[in-house]
Amino acid sequence: MNPLHLLRPLLFACLPALVLYPLPGIAQDREASAPAPRDGQRDFDFEIGTWRTQLKRRLRPLTGSNTWVEMKGTTVVRKVWNGRGNLVELVADGEGGRFEGLNLRLYNPRTRQWSLHFANSRDGTLAVPTVGEFKEGRGEFYAQEQLDGRAILVRFVISNVTPTSVRFEQAFSDDGGKTWEVNWIAQDTRVDAAAGRTKQGAVTD
Repeated sequence: MNPLHLLRPLLFACLPALVLYPLPGIAQDREASAPAPRDGQRDFDFEIGTWRTQLKRRLRPLTGSNTWVEMKGTTVVRKVWNGRGNLVELVADGEGGRFEGLNLRLYNPRTRQWSLHFANSRDGTLAVPTVGEFKEGRGEFYAQEQLDGRAILVRFVISNVTPTSVRFEQAFSDDGGKTWEVNWIAQDTRVDAAAGRTKQGAVTD
């Protein structure tokens, strides 16, 4: 009898085990080729410095009103914790009077996300932080808050990032995120433009 006829069934029986249990070297190669999680703790480096701010805000969000006021001011962003946090101070004047805002942004290295904690001088309290991250140069941050006693969703977007300009937009949703109403638009232009050209121009992966 041909010995190969005896070996053939044994070889076919072993094939499923080879498929289910790849060799250790192959598994290690796959793990080594997997992309490392993105570290976003430098995401806001582009914004450190002084900016000229032009902003519009909707006076009565989610009421059907389309009344906006325009303001102009200055935004100063300072790095803390060696870049894992930053402090934003905005002072603006215009049709809506004087506005003074503060935003403390903190990076969580475990979740690789940022939390944005906003306050204004009118009430002196921190709002519920919006939480999120940057992807391909665009930052999106979300929170659930209350507006006039009802639960709403908040979305804060940072986009169009260049060495000398950046756009901010806030929107509310009272239908679980199906539709959004924008209530805050700010366009910042760097004052210390020469310094801006030496910094990171945009957030990248």
